[in-house]
Amino acid sequence: MTAVGAVLLDIDGVLTLSWRPIPGAVQAIVAVRDAGYPLALVTNTSSRTRGWIADTLAGAGFPVAADDIFTVAQLTATYLAAQYPGARCLLLNDGDLTTELPGVTVTGIEDPEPDVIVLGAAGPPFDYPALNRVFAHLRRGAPLVAMNANLYWQTSEGPRLDTGFYLSGLERAAGVTAEVTGKPAPAFFMTALAALGAEPAGTLMVGDDLEADVLAAQRLGMTGVLVKTGKYHAESSGTGRPEPVGPDYVLDSVADLPDLLATLAG
Repeated sequence: MTAVGAVLLDIDGVLTLSWRPIPGAVQAIVAVRDAGYPLALVTNTSSRTRGWIADTLAGAGFPVAADDIFTVAQLTATYLAAQYPGARCLLLNDGDLTTELPGVTVTGIEDPEPDVIVLGAAGPPFDYPALNRVFAHLRRGAPLVAMNANLYWQTSEGPRLDTGFYLSGLERAAGVTAEVTGKPAPAFFMTALAALGAEPAGTLMVGDDLEADVLAAQRLGMTGVLVKTGKYHAESSGTGRPEPVGPDYVLDSVADLPDLLATLAG
């Protein structure tokens, strides 16, 4: 493969689990930094602000700052401003993202006639009354934007249903197709690459989600690295698939990333 020039990493399930560092993750990122590799963190997490994520990671010892982190909220704000300028956007999200969506008019579930429906992180706000109101807005023609289509995410207490679980039902019931702004959307990866001045052919994408992280990155020409932490399970490695697709490399955890980079560097 082309010499590695940059590294992209997912956060949840790769660096942390329930925001606690995965064993060896801090030391691995320090080693990657010390080796001189440009890196960026790309996350579909929309329940926390970028500032909170940066402070939490730095507080745990990770050598990262807010500028290193690319969140789905950033890309969603850009998308909404370009596609629906001035629109009232009903945001259903587990957490306050108002400050993360500059230039976007954000409304809540009480809005009687929003212009656009935006789904963020799943959680308690995704109850029956709220979903039923969203369904009614979609039926009358409001477009649907989803920050992610993940079916679940992994926590220290086990897997938890994510936005994609609800998204699939809403799309089928309302007869609509959502625009997904987070991974696996190509624009998300390309935004991070542009900020690093990196090309896909020389970039490693490290994630715990085969579909959203690894295969999506490979389709853009990146090298896909799957870690056996977070939401990984044996069936997610690509083995047994009818088509010959899978990660380029599988690591027990991100703790093994420095060794992989050393091997690839020859």
